[in-house]
Amino acid sequence: MPPARRQETESPSFEDFARVLASGLEGVRALTCEQITALFRHYTLFQRWNKVLNLSSISDFEAVVSRHYCESIFLATQLPAAPSSIVDIGSGAGFPGVPIAVLHPSSRVCLVESRQRKATFLKEATRRLPNVEVRCQRAEDPVGRFDWLVSRAVAWKDLEPIAADATSSVALLSTASDAREIMLCRRFLWWEPTPLPWGRQIVLLIGEVSRGT
Repeated sequence: MPPARRQETESPSFEDFARVLASGLEGVRALTCEQITALFRHYTLFQRWNKVLNLSSISDFEAVVSRHYCESIFLATQLPAAPSSIVDIGSGAGFPGVPIAVLHPSSRVCLVESRQRKATFLKEATRRLPNVEVRCQRAEDPVGRFDWLVSRAVAWKDLEPIAADATSSVALLSTASDAREIMLCRRFLWWEPTPLPWGRQIVLLIGEVSRGT
């Protein structure tokens, strides 16, 4: 007999999460049990807080895993093996910063979020991630220097004024059309956008500060 269908009101189990995550990341990256556990811990809290805080408009379980966790992990796999410092501007519910921190435990990851309640969630969600710092401040405020700046929720017009001063490299998750607009910025030398494997017109755009700036 086929397994009984999980009730809609029942929270996904660790096994559910691990299965959907592994399916989405097939050919991208195999995760350790420790990494999956850390991500599931974040997901459990995300699910609970999202009911009252609206951390994300996506409610379908498999879509949450694919669009939030898998896309963030894809970005993490494209960074150097051990960048020493990363800042995630407009982190929101912790994407892509939390999965990046899980995959790069030796890197210092700073999550920047302007909304106090979301920043409070991030602090609670990262208590067991010693390499994560949370700052509640606006995207356009100075953040200091980092090896990489990452983001997927903030418009480039808000990131551009601080990007070159904050870092030498950026990695952005955006639509293909937005990526083309971003590439008009000559302060960075842009790589060709990399389509994500899930066919939603989302790309990873990486750029390095132009030596002429």
